[in-house]
Amino acid sequence: MKTINVVAAIIVSEDKRIFATQRGYGDYKGWWEFPGGKIEEGESREEALKREIMEELACPIKVGKFFDTIEYDYPKFHLHMDCFLCSLDSVEPSLLEHMSAKWLKLSELSEVKWLEADLSIIQKLRQTL
Repeated sequence: MKTINVVAAIIVSEDKRIFATQRGYGDYKGWWEFPGGKIEEGESREEALKREIMEELACPIKVGKFFDTIEYDYPKFHLHMDCFLCSLDSVEPSLLEHMSAKWLKLSELSEVKWLEADLSIIQKLRQTL
Protein backbone atom coordinates (compact mmCIF):
# COMPACT_ATOMS: atom_id res chain seq x y z
CA MET A 1 0.00 0.00 0.00
CA LYS A 2 1.28 3.45 -0.92
CA THR A 3 2.24 5.74 2.01
CA ILE A 4 1.52 9.46 1.84
CA ASN A 5 3.52 11.69 4.21
CA VAL A 6 1.76 14.90 5.18
CA VAL A 7 1.85 17.63 7.79
CA ALA A 8 -1.17 19.24 9.43
CA ALA A 9 -1.64 22.54 11.25
CA ILE A 10 -3.74 22.54 14.39
CA ILE A 11 -4.33 26.28 14.39
CA VAL A 12 -5.35 27.42 17.86
CA SER A 13 -6.63 30.91 18.65
CA GLU A 14 -5.82 32.81 21.83
CA ASP A 15 -9.24 31.82 23.22
CA LYS A 16 -8.51 28.12 22.49
CA ARG A 17 -10.71 27.75 19.39
CA ILE A 18 -9.52 25.35 16.68
CA PHE A 19 -9.52 26.18 12.96
CA ALA A 20 -11.14 23.45 10.85
CA THR A 21 -11.42 23.33 7.06
CA GLN A 22 -13.89 21.50 4.83
CA ARG A 23 -12.38 19.72 1.83
CA GLY A 24 -13.46 21.10 -1.53
CA TYR A 25 -12.14 18.30 -3.76
CA GLY A 26 -11.37 14.59 -4.07
CA ASP A 27 -12.86 11.43 -2.64
CA TYR A 28 -13.45 13.08 0.74
CA LYS A 29 -15.01 16.31 -0.52
CA GLY A 30 -17.20 17.83 2.19
CA TRP A 31 -15.36 16.18 5.10
CA TRP A 32 -13.53 18.32 7.67
CA GLU A 33 -9.81 18.29 8.38
CA PHE A 34 -6.87 20.19 9.77
CA PRO A 35 -5.24 22.14 6.92
CA GLY A 36 -1.89 21.05 5.56
CA GLY A 37 -0.50 18.79 2.89
CA LYS A 38 2.34 16.79 1.42
CA ILE A 39 5.99 17.30 2.26
CA GLU A 40 8.07 18.04 -0.84
CA GLU A 41 11.57 16.70 -1.47
CA GLY A 42 14.15 18.54 0.65
CA GLU A 43 11.62 20.33 2.90
CA SER A 44 11.50 20.11 6.65
CA ARG A 45 8.09 19.37 8.15
CA GLU A 46 7.83 22.94 9.37
CA GLU A 47 8.75 24.41 5.97
CA ALA A 48 6.19 22.17 4.27
CA LEU A 49 3.50 23.26 6.71
CA LYS A 50 4.19 26.97 6.20
CA ARG A 51 4.15 26.51 2.41
CA GLU A 52 0.96 24.44 2.41
CA ILE A 53 -0.91 26.94 4.59
CA MET A 54 0.16 29.80 2.31
CA GLU A 55 -1.07 27.80 -0.72
CA GLU A 56 -4.38 26.78 0.88
CA LEU A 57 -5.21 29.74 3.13
CA ALA A 58 -3.01 32.63 1.90
CA CYS A 59 -1.80 33.45 5.38
CA PRO A 60 1.44 32.99 7.28
CA ILE A 61 1.41 30.84 10.41
CA LYS A 62 3.68 30.37 13.36
CA VAL A 63 4.53 26.68 13.68
CA GLY A 64 4.70 25.75 17.33
CA LYS A 65 5.45 22.48 19.03
CA PHE A 66 4.96 19.05 17.53
CA PHE A 67 1.65 17.58 18.76
CA ASP A 68 1.32 14.01 17.45
CA THR A 69 1.85 11.61 14.55
CA ILE A 70 -1.14 9.80 13.10
CA GLU A 71 -0.85 6.56 11.14
CA TYR A 72 -4.07 5.63 9.37
CA ASP A 73 -4.99 3.17 6.62
CA TYR A 74 -7.48 4.59 4.13
CA PRO A 75 -8.80 2.19 1.46
CA LYS A 76 -6.36 3.43 -1.22
CA PHE A 77 -3.30 4.54 0.81
CA HIS A 78 -1.59 4.66 4.19
CA LEU A 79 -1.43 8.14 5.75
CA HIS A 80 1.48 9.29 7.90
CA MET A 81 0.50 12.70 9.31
CA ASP A 82 2.69 14.83 11.58
CA CYS A 83 0.59 17.42 13.42
CA PHE A 84 1.84 20.69 14.90
CA LEU A 85 0.18 23.25 17.14
CA CYS A 86 0.18 26.55 15.23
CA SER A 87 -1.08 30.09 15.47
CA LEU A 88 -1.97 32.68 12.88
CA ASP A 89 0.51 35.42 12.18
CA SER A 90 -2.10 38.25 12.33
CA VAL A 91 -3.70 37.62 8.89
CA GLU A 92 -7.09 35.92 8.68
CA PRO A 93 -7.18 32.87 6.37
CA SER A 94 -8.67 33.04 2.88
CA LEU A 95 -10.11 29.83 1.47
CA LEU A 96 -8.29 28.98 -1.77
CA GLU A 97 -8.94 25.21 -1.86
CA HIS A 98 -11.55 24.50 0.81
CA MET A 99 -15.34 24.77 0.66
CA SER A 100 -15.68 26.22 4.13
CA ALA A 101 -13.89 26.82 7.42
CA LYS A 102 -14.88 27.31 11.05
CA TRP A 103 -13.34 28.29 14.34
CA LEU A 104 -14.60 25.65 16.79
CA LYS A 105 -14.49 25.54 20.57
CA LEU A 106 -13.32 22.25 22.04
CA SER A 107 -16.94 21.49 22.95
CA GLU A 108 -18.00 22.03 19.30
CA LEU A 109 -15.44 19.76 17.61
CA SER A 110 -17.95 16.92 17.22
CA GLU A 111 -20.34 19.13 15.25
CA VAL A 112 -18.53 18.55 11.93
CA LYS A 113 -17.76 15.33 10.02
CA TRP A 114 -13.99 14.88 10.47
CA LEU A 115 -11.84 12.66 8.29
CA GLU A 116 -11.13 9.40 10.11
CA ALA A 117 -7.41 10.12 10.56
CA ASP A 118 -8.19 13.45 12.24
CA LEU A 119 -10.55 11.95 14.82
CA SER A 120 -7.77 10.72 17.12
CA ILE A 121 -6.31 14.23 17.16
CA ILE A 122 -9.69 15.53 18.34
CA GLN A 123 -9.60 13.17 21.33
CA LYS A 124 -6.07 14.23 22.28
CA LEU A 125 -6.90 17.94 21.87
CA ARG A 126 -9.77 17.60 24.35
CA GLN A 127 -7.40 16.05 26.89
CA THR A 128 -4.52 18.48 26.28
CA LEU A 129 -5.93 21.99 25.72
